[in-house]
Parts: sequence; C-alpha cells; structure tokens
Amino acid sequence: MKRISLLILLFLMLLEAACAQQFVVSYPVGAYGGPFSGNVILYLSRRNAQPKDQPGWPCYRLAVRNILPGQAITFSDSALSYPTLLSRLERGEYYAQAVWDLNLGGRIIGQSVGNPYSPAQRVMLDATTDTFRLVCNQTVAAPKFVESAFCKEFKAPSALLTRFQGRPESLNAAVILPADYHRHPRRRYPVLFTVGGFGGDYHHYSRAVSTDTLPATPIDTLACIRVYLDGATTLGHSVYANSANNGPVGDAFTTEFLPLLDQRYRTNGARLLRGHSSGGYTVVYLLTHYPRLFAGGNASAPDPVDFHRFELTNLYTNAKRIEIVDSVTYGELLPTVAVRDRPNMMHRLEDIIYRGEQEVSFDAVFSPRGRNGLPQPLFNSTTNLLNRRVFAHWKQYDLTRYVRRNWTRLKPDLNGKLRISAGNEDSYYLNFSAMLMEQEMKKLGADIPFAYYPGDHFSVMTPEYKRAEIMWLKKTYLNWLAQNTEKK
Repeated sequence: MKRISLLILLFLMLLEAACAQQFVVSYPVGAYGGPFSGNVILYLSRRNAQPKDQPGWPCYRLAVRNILPGQAITFSDSALSYPTLLSRLERGEYYAQAVWDLNLGGRIIGQSVGNPYSPAQRVMLDATTDTFRLVCNQTVAAPKFVESAFCKEFKAPSALLTRFQGRPESLNAAVILPADYHRHPRRRYPVLFTVGGFGGDYHHYSRAVSTDTLPATPIDTLACIRVYLDGATTLGHSVYANSANNGPVGDAFTTEFLPLLDQRYRTNGARLLRGHSSGGYTVVYLLTHYPRLFAGGNASAPDPVDFHRFELTNLYTNAKRIEIVDSVTYGELLPTVAVRDRPNMMHRLEDIIYRGEQEVSFDAVFSPRGRNGLPQPLFNSTTNLLNRRVFAHWKQYDLTRYVRRNWTRLKPDLNGKLRISAGNEDSYYLNFSAMLMEQEMKKLGADIPFAYYPGDHFSVMTPEYKRAEIMWLKKTYLNWLAQNTEKK
C-alpha cells in the first residue's frame, strides 16, 4: 500500500509539472553573437515592473552550454528554483524577465554591462498550459557618468587586477572637489574617502541620476576633496581587501589608485577614511593593513571584525549557522509552502542568484576559490553546516585576530588613527562583534576608541552620530598636519 501511495504521489507530481506553464527563452544574434555558455536567470515579480533590476524572488536559473542565437531553452520545474518550483508558485499575474549572464562586470546580473535581456512581460500564471516566450533582444548598456564642475568620474586602470581577472580592470570612483578648488590653483587639500556599504554605487553622484552636484562639504570647517568608493565587484563588495576571488584589490587601491589620484588632483598627502557597514569593514581593513598611508578613519557599524560573533554565529565553535531574520526583505510574500514541497526546493536565494549578493560577497572576500571559479561557501546551503577547511582560510580576515597577532608592528602607525562606532541595537548584531574587538584592543593597550549609540543599522545615523564622526576625522587630520609640519 505504501508503494502504491508513493507511485500515486509521484504520478500527481509529474502531472502537475506537465500541466505547468513554461518560459521559452532565446536571444538573437543582434544581442550576442554566441554561442553562449553560462547561466540564464528568469526573474518574476508581482510588483516590480523591471524585475531584473531589483533581484529578489521568485527566481529561476538554468546552466547551459553552447546555446546559439535563436536557439531556445525552457524554464520548467527542472530549473533551479527559489522559493518553489514554477508549477507550485502561487497563481496570479507577474512581470517576467530573463537575462543571459556573460559576467563581464557589474554586481547585479540584470544590470551587468553586455548582458542580453528580455523586455519585461506581464504574464498570467493560472491553470492553463500556456508557454510564454521571452526574446532577449536588449543588452545592458554601460552607465554614463555625467560630470559637473565639482564632481568628476575617476577611473584608475589596474595592471594587478587586469592580470588576475584576465581582462581590463580598473578601480573607479566619484571625485567631489571643494568650492574653492578652481579659484586657488596652487592650493592642496586632504582627501576624505567615503566607502559605500553593500549595494552602494559611485554613479549616484552622476548628474544623470542625481542633482547632488554641489562642491564637497568640508570636514567640519576644513576644505577637502571627497572621493566616493563603492567596492563593487561581480561577486559583491570587495571591501578593498586582497582575496583569492576578487584579486589583490587592496594592493591595487594603494599602489595604483592612490598614486594616480595624487597625480590628477591637488592632494596634500593626508588621506582619511569613513564608511558604514561593508564600507566600515573596509576602513578597518585598510587602516590595519596599510596604516602608514592614512591619517585616520572612522568605521561605522562595520561588517563583523571579530569572527567570534559573525551576526549570531561563533565561527570558532558553532558547527552550524545560526539564522537571523534579515531586516531587508528579499522577494515577495508567498503563501506557506507545504512540507512535501521542501525536498524539491532546497535552495537559498543565493543558490539561484549565484553572484553579487551578500552571502556570496562574504565568501568572495574570505573564502578560497573553488574549482568552478566561484568562491567556496563557508556554509552548506542545505544543512547550514560550517566548512572548517574553508573557515581556516577565513581566519586571516578576522581583523581582531589580525591586529592582535601583528600589534607590535602595527602600533607605531595605527595607534590613535582608528575609531569604531555602531548602534547598540544593530540590525545585524554588528555591535557585538565590535564589542569583542574592543575588549581585545583594551588588552593590548591600543588607542582605538569605540562608541555606541542608540539605534539600529540604519536609524543610528543621527546628526549627533555623524557629528562625532566628523570631529574624529578632523582631529586625526590635525594630528597628521602637525606631525608633517614638524618633519618639514
């Protein structure tokens, strides 16, 4: 009887899949000359009219080889899926869009330059067996940065990253000049680098997308050149660290980007850093790995700097990831999926959107490179088990551990330069990681102040919080100025 029941269930599942609607996807020669080998993503959304631009779920992925222009592939229940199979997705009206990922650059697959994509199409998923055809006859164009008198695009070609990636690479930024920069052609200025958090984009400062084209705001009353960095890579946020997957980004920034910036603009040698979240981790990484190059920095709510508290997981002792409820909701609300569905949908969103999202971004920085060319994941996406061999590679990016082990060498150049701040109710528990680092820095006698304020990862950004950061940056700059004046 049990065998008969299983056969009936299998028959019903096959029948359900056979009756499901499918998406047939192709690309013409005008969009890409082919043949195409790689991943094709199908995005669906109830609310977003351009689902490829804000990737969430439901989404589906097919890995294909040698697909020629005009040759079709079919998305059905055989595709990798999240949160459930196409045949089991809640019925109703959706926007649908498909993208062929050439992976030529760009963090978001649907916005990566050169990728063929289909115009968004409204479809009705119902009880019929309709087939929807999506022709990817559009290609993602390179964003254009429109400059103003005070805001300039800056691209620093990188021989180091070009050699690593096997294609031309550069580190890019927006440079915002002070109000009197053009009036005083002999004056030189300190540089304040702002490193955006995950998802930041220096194109925000382009006149094509923003009216924010005013001169650089001063550091309190001190005129400065501001440089906006975003850390975007094809795999996520580089945090400007050298890594097995993103390449020698830290070395490229310090040996290629900075000298070219000094050559192009009238800098005075003082470099200050500020950043929030992934940008905050960047500040700590750069100051601890290249302390002589910077006058000071403030790291706001940095990504975990002590891996004894990676969100809720102690990576040194916990065998499994402890889940958290993300304050940012990916995708759309769907009805509860039946238990019987789960063996067929044991994928996370980032198993489908396999590059450019947060978890892959961590793996890209901290993990060794896998045989498939992608970062080796720290956690098994099905069991949540931690891979100890991968974690052995992660340990070098535990910044508390790094400073503790290298303090004798770092102390003369790092002491008094770094400040770390966070909200005491951080949405990702980053304050707890900072607190662990603070305890260890006190044991070393390090002059690294830590400050905690009311608020979560986002609401902490009060005028008081920002003011304290600016005054710290001013203090470290004036210290640098005094020391360099004495040397002269």
